[in-house]
Amino acid sequence: MEIKERIEKLRSLMKERDIYAYIVPSSDPHQSEYVAEHYAARAFITGFTGSAGTAVITLDKAGLWTDGRYFIQAENELKGTGITLFKMGEKGVKTIEEFLKENLPDGAKIGFDGQVISEKYFRNMKNLLKEKNFSYQINEDLIDKIWDKRPKKPQTEVILHDIKYAGKSREEKISEVVKKMKDLGANYYIISSLDDIAWLLNIRGRDIECNPLTISYAFISEKKCYLFIDECKINSKVREELERSKVFIKPYESIVNFLENLDEGTILLDPSKTNTLIYSSIKLKIIEKTDITTMLKAVKNDVEIENLRKAMIRDGVAMVKFLNWIKKNVSSGKITEIDAADKLEEIRKQGDNFYDLSFETISAYKANASMPHYHATKENQSLIKPEGFYLVDSGAQYLDGTTDITRTIVVGELTEEEKIDYTLVLKGMIDLSKQRFLYGATGSNLDIVARMPLWNAGMDFKHGTGHGIGFFLNVHEGPHRISMAPSTVKLEKGMIVSNEPGVYKENKHGIRIENLVVVQEDEKTYYGGQFMKFETLTLCPIDTDAIVLDLLNDEERLWLNNYHKMVFEKLSPYLETEELEYLKQATKAI
Repeated sequence: MEIKERIEKLRSLMKERDIYAYIVPSSDPHQSEYVAEHYAARAFITGFTGSAGTAVITLDKAGLWTDGRYFIQAENELKGTGITLFKMGEKGVKTIEEFLKENLPDGAKIGFDGQVISEKYFRNMKNLLKEKNFSYQINEDLIDKIWDKRPKKPQTEVILHDIKYAGKSREEKISEVVKKMKDLGANYYIISSLDDIAWLLNIRGRDIECNPLTISYAFISEKKCYLFIDECKINSKVREELERSKVFIKPYESIVNFLENLDEGTILLDPSKTNTLIYSSIKLKIIEKTDITTMLKAVKNDVEIENLRKAMIRDGVAMVKFLNWIKKNVSSGKITEIDAADKLEEIRKQGDNFYDLSFETISAYKANASMPHYHATKENQSLIKPEGFYLVDSGAQYLDGTTDITRTIVVGELTEEEKIDYTLVLKGMIDLSKQRFLYGATGSNLDIVARMPLWNAGMDFKHGTGHGIGFFLNVHEGPHRISMAPSTVKLEKGMIVSNEPGVYKENKHGIRIENLVVVQEDEKTYYGGQFMKFETLTLCPIDTDAIVLDLLNDEERLWLNNYHKMVFEKLSPYLETEELEYLKQATKAI
């Protein structure tokens, strides 16, 4: 079924229900960034496959709103659909609310599936549109009625995450949560966020590709915890372990009825993670707050960090093997972007504790890399030729940690423009890596450090400089980040964050260099109290063949040489013959 046909079928259902506009977000009932195929409704109705975006279908117009990571991709995927792309954040581009105000008559009805819209989003939307007196139909999934052969909801088996990796038992975590919950005056706590539930209960699954999660809800009281989940996912061993920790299993679909029957007490929830259907089923007094678990899991314990250091060695060895392979074979001109991604996955799978990729590999040659979240397809991919840059952004889920690394690789002759752009990106990455900062600083305070070399050259990039990362969990994890967007979240010791500035020039090239770093304490001084610093965790050579040496200052050269010395010392014991020789050459001092 063509996109235009799908939209017309949706409009027919809207007319039957007197709905003027229907909103289709990217999320699932748990407000996940990445969703199982069953919940990919926005991709189904628009054809746009990026992870972030919202579609609005009216009786005579259709629009898609997405951010700067996806502008080029969305333009390509929306061609011929009749759907207008709204580039979020660009000057003069209307927001969804402004679009609805302009295109809908006063009092019109807006519809959406209440399971996939958060209470916070719905409340904000109503507030912004209150002058138009719109009505809302929030309890019907119209996409389901036109989606033939819709993928079934996933039912993958739950596994237990061993305390030797997690560092804390589920009993310890639940006890900590209950204490904080009681301090806030709550008798109960409902958690919808899937990675928060996985972290709290030390469980993992495969319900969402590349995200080791299981679709569920958690309900906590002072003395027990309920996990609402499809029971077919829980084998007898997992059930026994959970029940030993006073975590009891209930059917996933029974959550609404369970909440409706609570008639006494106070319940805590996060309105940005709780969908409108769940929220509207609660009769108790509600305390609204960011999930307690979100900050707890963001600050990694010593066991998690030490495990991740081991995973980084394993991942670095895999990357060196891959880099050696691509450098030696690119001259054939026969390697495609998908071939390269498959080769890297094949190498990673050979490592101990490998579970899955942490996201679909971004394997992008030359101009394709100008799309930050480009994904090659069999029908539309490039051969990697011995010319210019090849960018690979990839990562893995290991039982002992999650990795995410980007390297821009010289595969042939470069232009002077490419070399300068590469060096400016590298300067920004290095400058942030070595930046000390006073405790209390947020990611928004530090973002400029990575952008400054680019800004001085009149360039910028349309994504954050860094995102938090989970421990054998989501590759994107809050609440901290490094971004120009204002933030009140302090960078705490033990938080892991990416450092990944870039440059993207349409029809030319894309350059990004990414390492993961962990926040550590530095010295205390008379002037500022406790200072903090970043420890670089990622272990992999940075291609020096593209560097314009005159653009690096002495401190930046020293940092790069020390980094490469560390990379060689930590990875060389696990490599031999030509791969060891490659590592020696790739980490030579400049």
